[in-house]
Amino acid sequence: MFFEKVEHAFNLFCFHASRIRVKYFLFLCRMMKILVTGGCGYIGVHTIVDLMESGYNPICIDNNSRSSKRLLEGVKKITGKDVKHYKVDLCNYDDTFAVFQENPDIEGIIHFAAYKSVNESVVHPLMYYENNMFGLINILKCVKEFNISYFIFSSSCTVYGSPDSIPVTEESKIKPAESTYGATKQMGEQIIREVSNSENRSILLRYFNPVGAHPSAAIGELPLGKPENLVPAITQTAIGKIHQMFVYGSDYDTRDGSCVRDYVHVCDIARAHTLALQYLIDKKNTYPCEYFNLGTGEGVTVLEAINSFEKVSKKKLNYKLGPRRAGDIVAIYANNEKAKKLLGWDPKFTLDEMMSTAWEWELHLKEDASLYNNPNFQLN
Repeated sequence: MFFEKVEHAFNLFCFHASRIRVKYFLFLCRMMKILVTGGCGYIGVHTIVDLMESGYNPICIDNNSRSSKRLLEGVKKITGKDVKHYKVDLCNYDDTFAVFQENPDIEGIIHFAAYKSVNESVVHPLMYYENNMFGLINILKCVKEFNISYFIFSSSCTVYGSPDSIPVTEESKIKPAESTYGATKQMGEQIIREVSNSENRSILLRYFNPVGAHPSAAIGELPLGKPENLVPAITQTAIGKIHQMFVYGSDYDTRDGSCVRDYVHVCDIARAHTLALQYLIDKKNTYPCEYFNLGTGEGVTVLEAINSFEKVSKKKLNYKLGPRRAGDIVAIYANNEKAKKLLGWDPKFTLDEMMSTAWEWELHLKEDASLYNNPNFQLN
């Protein structure tokens, strides 16, 4: 009986000690202010939610030229908390610098802010070089000026160009970019590698095709004008906003003639940013700048994605097979073992769940006419 009491007391002590450690960890995280650039954008706003749910204190910079501050209201619905937002264009260094002056306790940055349309970048390359590179350079100048310890860069699988073999690993050859957008990501990575050091450490997250929406349907992708990404094109066609969607390319050397992509849920992508930040905080990195692929590791054709959507939504899509699109590559999907092993990242959502959450978000948008019919949105 005596030993049972001792064992019970010891277990109770361990339980409370564990809770104290967890509370202390969360306290430290709450004290850690993280700047999220492009925080009103699709992946940025989901990452803000994940950061808040993990105990961090994110603040947002976004010029809202291609995003809506309204998405931050969705963040409050999910978390119960407001997000401090600065409507600032990162290409304006003085305005960017002022945000850091007002927030000298920023300890980490997650940088999303950039134009992201592959097709548009081919048509307007100078606009992409100017916006994406100047914004990155200005934020990195502030990293150095204010000695920010942790920097996470929103990169892309487009840095691999058209790969020689798939799945793509982090050691796959970096080939010439197929688009100006991809070129800006390649250049961005090179700049970050050159400025990273033991005091300013960085992670480059090369993600594949983020899709879906938060399960609450409070936030999701808000394409501007006619969408160029597949899933919002699917959902807008299904709901009637687009009369007919096009599948760009039906003669590729794939199992059904359409492009192969690695679709990964946006909440899984958001989670990876928080894990990457914690990886740097815990000093688990071997090098000042490291990079990780974020994908499910499974290639899905465009037509397979359409079939999945039709199954979960019970809606028949009106689509037409069309010609290939400039800048698109035939097939690409990830080897994600490095992110799983080192970051502890494990994508949870299935393809059907990606499509289901995207559809629920589209239904929510239709109910909110002020977002659904916003005339100011012109570009994706």
